[in-house]
Order: sequence, then C-alpha cells, then structure tokens
Amino acid sequence: MSHHIVEVDNLCYAYPDGTAAVQGISFCIHHGESVAIVGANGAGKSTLLQHLNGYLTPGEGRVRIGDFPLTKETIRDVRRTVGMVFQDPDDQLFMPTVYDDVAFGPLNLGLPPEEVQARVTEALARVEALHLQDRPPYRLSGGEKRSVAIASVLSMKPDILVMDEPTTGLDPRARRRLIELLRGFHHTKIIATHDLDLVLDLCERTIVIHNGRVTADGPTAAIFQDQELLAASHLEKPLRLQGCPVCSL
Repeated sequence: MSHHIVEVDNLCYAYPDGTAAVQGISFCIHHGESVAIVGANGAGKSTLLQHLNGYLTPGEGRVRIGDFPLTKETIRDVRRTVGMVFQDPDDQLFMPTVYDDVAFGPLNLGLPPEEVQARVTEALARVEALHLQDRPPYRLSGGEKRSVAIASVLSMKPDILVMDEPTTGLDPRARRRLIELLRGFHHTKIIATHDLDLVLDLCERTIVIHNGRVTADGPTAAIFQDQELLAASHLEKPLRLQGCPVCSL
C-alpha cells in the first residue's frame, strides 16, 4: 500500500533568520510502523514533523507521502493521508464548539451532513470526549483540549498519524487512555516526544535527532540501551530502564 509510505530524502530547512533546523535528514517509514522521533529541545523534531503534513516545505531535499511528492500542488492530497496533532492544542482548536472543531475537516472534504455527524460522534467517543461536544474549546482543561485535538484528526480517518509531544499536559489517567487509544490505531504512527516511556509502550522503531541530523535509526530497545548514544544526544534512558536509585537495581 504505497500511499502509506513516508519517505524523507536529504531534507534541509533553515528558518528566515538563517538558523539551520534540519540538515540532511533521510529515512523511510512503511505501512503499519510505529516510529518515535526523539531528541533534546531544539534538535529539529517539530520542524521535521511539520514537513510531513505540508505546513513547511523543504528548502532542499524531498518529502514523499505515498504517491505524492510534497509540493504546494499536492498539499491537499497529502493532508488527506496524514493527520497531524500539534504540540499545543490551541494551535488546532479555533471553532466556537468542540463539535464544530471536529467537524471542520470532514466538512471541508465535502462529505454529506450525516457522514460528518457520524465521524464526529465516532471520533469524540474514541477519545472519551463525546460529552464535550457542545462546549467551547477555550473552556476545556489541557487534557480535554488534547483529546479534542486528537478527535479532530481522527475524524479525517487518516492513514498516517503524526503527533508532536502528545502526552504534554496529561495527567497519568489521561496518559494511559491515550496510550490505549494509540495502540488501537493500526495504521502508521509517527510520534515526536520527550516521553521515552511512551516510546517503549508504542514504538518498535526509534529515530534519534541531534542538531538537525539523524544520529541513530533502529529498534527502540537497542537504542535505549546505548548509553553513549543517549548521552551524546542529551537524552536519558526511560525511567523504567533506569533501575531503583536506592537499591541500585
């Protein structure tokens, strides 16, 4: 199923002030993979993710989503395939009510009203937020906003789900609920996160980025056991792999 493939080839991007955010990144992600993008603050994770949905276009190199090379002409097709959940839900929620936000994407696809309503109901139910449908987004808690932002993407039924720091601001119960939700999404998942324990739960493959470059790409378990690599990338092992500081186990 080629339309699920994400291919990045020698991607480079610099901000208007000349700051090089991404420098020669290449990888290929296939259908059904769950892949983590990890790195310290400023490593280039968010900039990279914004290229996967067309919010940024390459300065150099190439991004391909299935059969579509990312260009200004193909952005609409790419966004039908790739659903992105931003780090800050306030960047994603802008309509008067939760229902309107989740319906916005399907309506823009030109779907009939009954299909839009079915998609909104299904998406909100999946994130346990159906009871919020008539609420204005600005009246929601941080965790509720996160759930609604995810629902607004799920209502588009994407083949590829891209998430930027999805557990930020979530309490432990909401975090567990999110993990179970993502386990039930059987298409491709790409997750940029500092939550390395989340990576252990969801991603069999991890790509490490440092200073805008890929420094490692491989099985999550192997990467998290490479102490030298983690230290060089300003990362630490997930908490569950660190052992007890009292008994040294």
